[in-house]
Amino acid sequence: MNDSPVQMPPSAFNTNWFWRAVPAGMRRRWWLFRPLDLIARHWPLFKARRGLAVVRMDGIGDMVLFRGALDHYAEAFDVEQKDITVVGCHSWCGLASEIFKGYAVITINEHAYAKKLFYRFAVNLKMRHLAPAVVVSDAYFRRALMADSLVWAMAPAKSYVSYPYINEPTRSEYAFYMSGVDRVVDTGPYPTHELDRHARFVSYFAGKKIAPGVPDLNWPEPVRPLVTGCYVVLNPGSNEYGRRWPLENYLALATWLKARGLTAVFVGKADERATGTLITDLADDERIIDLTGKTNVAQLLDLMKKAALVISNDTGPAHLAIGLGAATVVIIGGGHFGCFVPYPKHVTPENVRFVYHKMDCYHCFWRCHKRDDKFQSFPCVAAVSKDAVRRACLEVLPERIGSVL
Repeated sequence: MNDSPVQMPPSAFNTNWFWRAVPAGMRRRWWLFRPLDLIARHWPLFKARRGLAVVRMDGIGDMVLFRGALDHYAEAFDVEQKDITVVGCHSWCGLASEIFKGYAVITINEHAYAKKLFYRFAVNLKMRHLAPAVVVSDAYFRRALMADSLVWAMAPAKSYVSYPYINEPTRSEYAFYMSGVDRVVDTGPYPTHELDRHARFVSYFAGKKIAPGVPDLNWPEPVRPLVTGCYVVLNPGSNEYGRRWPLENYLALATWLKARGLTAVFVGKADERATGTLITDLADDERIIDLTGKTNVAQLLDLMKKAALVISNDTGPAHLAIGLGAATVVIIGGGHFGCFVPYPKHVTPENVRFVYHKMDCYHCFWRCHKRDDKFQSFPCVAAVSKDAVRRACLEVLPERIGSVL
């Protein structure tokens, strides 16, 4: 595969002034937003444009994968670090002061922005008044009505985006927005990994090859640990039910860890309790602890940073654990295998394992037709065996612990 990014001129999207005025193929929601979006974009500015805005309207895991590339932006775009503003999501705003130290950060409720007309208008006005000279958005999996709309609303002097994953329902929206930017950079075909994509994008503007790096998050030592001693963090939840390895498997893992003298600590959001009180019933306040719904994101990082091991589904906390340097086992399926997980070998830490069961239906983009209902695990996730996960755990546990198990 060619590692060199390719610039695509906006003219490649075959639009003209008439089509841009009355574009065909747009969804009803786009037309609903259009009048207020236009007002925000053309709102008068009374200050000089300055600095760089980086639009990152995506989840915690995506943020972790992008974070390392950001530190090359000051050099690549010839700006001071203090003049770079990261425009991101509320889901990780509690981490921003530490993880994005030295950068300005503005966070947005991404769900409200995509659905609520007047919230969107207020955000677009705020973005317009930010008045950056340059706006960048390099996400491959992004939503045109979120990331691309924000770039467009700021109406910067220069705007640079990556070529995204496009399907037919959104083709017209992407064509509208990308035909109006200054450069579109193709960072590679599907399923290029996100770490490689971010490196290719910033390499294009830096004028030199920048190698992708292992996620490395700056996070302070916990002041008051929630759990002491030698413990393993288990994260059985996910925003999507299908990506959850069956809970009974996690319960069996907790019992296995307990029998070997380790404390098993369950974490996750309160609404991820997929199976009633099963975890609570197993917890004994000594070797199995249930902290589901009892930690915020910052406390979760504190827990994972000091853990002997983190076991997680394919979700944001898995990437956070890897970024913290924790020994990590990630149980994954094949929806878009290779894009986010597993990491390529050249950026996979020695203490990280991705456990999966290959199936012919990989790369389904999670449009799975092999489940009876949406609350079941995807077959490719459920097929991962407990033995495979236990072997991976023994491989990455610190030697002083693994040798006695």
